[in-house]
Amino acid sequence: MGFLAPWFLAGALAVGVPVWLHLLRQHKSVPLPFSSLMFFERRTQSSVKHRRLRYLLLLALRALLIVVLALAFSKPFTYMVPGLAGSGQKMVVIALDDSFSMRQGDRMERARSEALQLVGGIGAGNKAQVLAFSSGVRMMSDPTDDVAVLRAAISSIVPGDGRGSYAELTRALRSIAQSSRMPVEAHLFSDLQKSSLPSSFADVRLGDGIRLVTHPAATGEQPNFAVESVNAPRRVYDPKKVRIQATVVGYGAERGDLKVSVHLNNREIGSKTLSVPASGRATFDLTVPSLDAPHGFNRGEVRIESRDGFPGDDRYLFSIERADPRPALFVHETKGARSLLYFRAALEASTSSAFVIDAVRPEQAAGISPSRYAFILLSDVSSVPPAFEEALRKYVRAGGSLWIALGRAAAVRNRVPVFDENIAEAVYASRSQERFQTVAWLDPAHPSIRRANRWDGVKFYQVVRVEPGKARVAARLSDDTPLLLEKQVGEGRVLVFASTLDNISNDFPLHASFVPFIEQTSRYLGRIEESGASHTVGTFLELRTQKESGAAVEVLDPQGRRALSLEEAARAETIELASAGFYDVRRPSGRHELVAVNPDRHESDLAVIPAETLALWQNTGQGSKDANPAAGTGVQAGDERKPSSFWWYVMLSALILAVAESLVGNRHLNVEEPVERMEKGAA
Repeated sequence: MGFLAPWFLAGALAVGVPVWLHLLRQHKSVPLPFSSLMFFERRTQSSVKHRRLRYLLLLALRALLIVVLALAFSKPFTYMVPGLAGSGQKMVVIALDDSFSMRQGDRMERARSEALQLVGGIGAGNKAQVLAFSSGVRMMSDPTDDVAVLRAAISSIVPGDGRGSYAELTRALRSIAQSSRMPVEAHLFSDLQKSSLPSSFADVRLGDGIRLVTHPAATGEQPNFAVESVNAPRRVYDPKKVRIQATVVGYGAERGDLKVSVHLNNREIGSKTLSVPASGRATFDLTVPSLDAPHGFNRGEVRIESRDGFPGDDRYLFSIERADPRPALFVHETKGARSLLYFRAALEASTSSAFVIDAVRPEQAAGISPSRYAFILLSDVSSVPPAFEEALRKYVRAGGSLWIALGRAAAVRNRVPVFDENIAEAVYASRSQERFQTVAWLDPAHPSIRRANRWDGVKFYQVVRVEPGKARVAARLSDDTPLLLEKQVGEGRVLVFASTLDNISNDFPLHASFVPFIEQTSRYLGRIEESGASHTVGTFLELRTQKESGAAVEVLDPQGRRALSLEEAARAETIELASAGFYDVRRPSGRHELVAVNPDRHESDLAVIPAETLALWQNTGQGSKDANPAAGTGVQAGDERKPSSFWWYVMLSALILAVAESLVGNRHLNVEEPVERMEKGAA
């Protein structure tokens, strides 16, 4: 027993108050009227009689009430010893790790075998439940005492491709303990991989009433080589510009020389011997002089020769789409050839030019159909033929993209075509006096700036000030002039650059940020997705846009089965990539996509949880004080004590005593003693 506020026990000294009331305060003479005292003899009267305690029951109740109140305010508590492993019912949870790392060697076979042996010793009166976990938790059985059901559930668990998460397991155990209202004894069959722990240790706190018993499925540290990542182009427009990079890592492994090969459609297109340092990384770089691949999607793979007992991560999948460049229309004045030169050079300097440029003058654009172009750029155009401007409006409203660069020629108009915002003025700074404006603010979330968000040192000598209205401003100059603006028009978008691309109104083309700006903006306006060549198991893939809501999407998983039901195919907006391999996705717009999915490479690091960390994890639950993780039997039901307050019981006792004291006091003190004495004297 203990006290949270022991100083309140000093209040028990107030027990002297009722003693004073019942003893000392009674020595008090009550005057009585009498005729004469002349015949009375004077003598000393003894006070022993007056010091005698009276109303002993009332005194005891009052003293006990004061003691109980002092005890209550000191907040007493006692230690409770949980009996999880003793007698009484409990919920036994059998948790098997089915993450990707359990494919290594015979880990899963050992885990299943030990779990089957455990089922026979659960004990009468107890229930058990089987679950499998990796990045999520799957209940393989309901709580039951049927051994046959439990054995069947254990035998059905096979290792998958997901990443292990002990945080998800812990959340499931806490939920089971709360719903069952029984002590939980969780038996964990896992390789106890360190990378499966969350970044915050609080996420694996077991909670009250949960005892964790570990059954390691791995024996010691296992060195492992793996293909950690692959950097390959998502789309290839020029087969002579294909570069593939891969990173090979050795986890706890000694230095090794490994053969790395690249395969496309099950055909080797290049190989190289790579020296991987001890417990380090090395990069493989392959430039394919001519990619011999058919148009459409192609299945790629990087392989290393197997040097360990875990061949599952010796390959890394990616997909490459062979496509033809899309046409883009560049409209410029006769004097604007310099802008075309810089723009075309920037696109060709990118890693993979996705566009071919058709350049025309404004008078030649009247008979052109904009719908055949990925995007259209008006470069400092002084006038736009009315028929072409109307065609541009219809093109943008239907989902097309228009890019407008403004200069001295465009500033003669009062408004920006299609963008429909007024032109306030042309702002000019003298080059001879070295007066210029610089970029003061950029929106790093805008696709045109995301990868080239530093425009330091770029000088703008002339800009056209446009009233932004409801447009989004993505860049501003030092005098607060909007430099880059975007507006949604119907289903399409219009982008305005308030200067030129010709190295006259600015020196932007001479800076390193110009090429990524042109490339990113072109891809953004051309609606070319920047998705990678591969994805990770457990991530989600977007299936449709809001405009495509209700249209069916067909998805085939790596085994060639339909991954969506009929209802999901019509309504699902995303799909979880749950297994490694190639997903075949056919979208409502007619787009076809081959998605390569690989296991999370955190699973390739086979280092186990340190013994002290495992002991801390087990000690966050009840009955786990004497944990011995190295023995494999987990924790023993020990003498871990938990403080349990009984404050309310003490307060209830005080209330009962107060009522009893009131009743007894009314019984003894309801008649005035002086009156009784006067009546006796008169008699």
